[in-house]
Amino acid sequence: MSYKLVCSDIDGTLLNKDRELSLGTIEIVKEIKGKHPVILISSRMPKAMTHLQYEMDILHHPLIAYNGGQILTNENGNSKTLLSIEISIELTIQILTFISNSTIHMSLYNSDEWFVPGMDYWAKREMNNTKVKPEVAKLEEVCMDWKNQNIGPHKIMCMGEKGEIQLLENYLKIHFPNELNIYRSKDTYLEIASKKISKLSALSFLLEKKYAISLQEVIAFGDNYNDIEMLEGVGLGVAVGNAKEEVKNVADQVTLSNLEDGVAHTLKDIFRKNN
Repeated sequence: MSYKLVCSDIDGTLLNKDRELSLGTIEIVKEIKGKHPVILISSRMPKAMTHLQYEMDILHHPLIAYNGGQILTNENGNSKTLLSIEISIELTIQILTFISNSTIHMSLYNSDEWFVPGMDYWAKREMNNTKVKPEVAKLEEVCMDWKNQNIGPHKIMCMGEKGEIQLLENYLKIHFPNELNIYRSKDTYLEIASKKISKLSALSFLLEKKYAISLQEVIAFGDNYNDIEMLEGVGLGVAVGNAKEEVKNVADQVTLSNLEDGVAHTLKDIFRKNN
């Protein structure tokens, strides 16, 4: 199979222990990007992805943010939204009400806006991980403002003590099974998005709208549960060595870990061998 496009998750897959790109990763992406588009796909917000695109010189390639909730393309230096799917603001307010008597930190994201109730441990941790600074605001006021604009969040991130996060997860699965995608990225992290989106659905949409490329001509890399459907759906699904066992089980191939430059290792093996 001649693969034409590369798609990679970011955290736990592409980045090293310092949450940075290795020189080897930057080198191989710059080498192949002219013939093979390299698409970053992540639960991150766009602003937390574009600095990585810049380092690899792929700002002209699209990116898929919020686990498929938003697709952005860059046309003549101007960012254009190709797809945007949000959580309803009414549902957002219900979640905010439910956690009001807990210690859970709730972050609200829409495009490149990130609102937090305060610069607590969780906000500082995410700021360090993503290199993006949030805006402090009363979330109730953010919701009212978004309601007036007829928009909602692309993602809700809830972080806190694992027992409280478990209670929230149970509540959401019972009451909104058809409205929400709920993803437990860690015991203390719960990522919430619209049920209408996934990494695979967004990738399929992008291929249809922008590239004459089939899913079978795509190589995708991932490490976590939200990558499973994507790895199963593409031509070559590659799990990094540190991936969850369930992810490794569905992958076509398992490469080295993210700490060992697994993505770069596989790309060099495939594309340098074929050149």
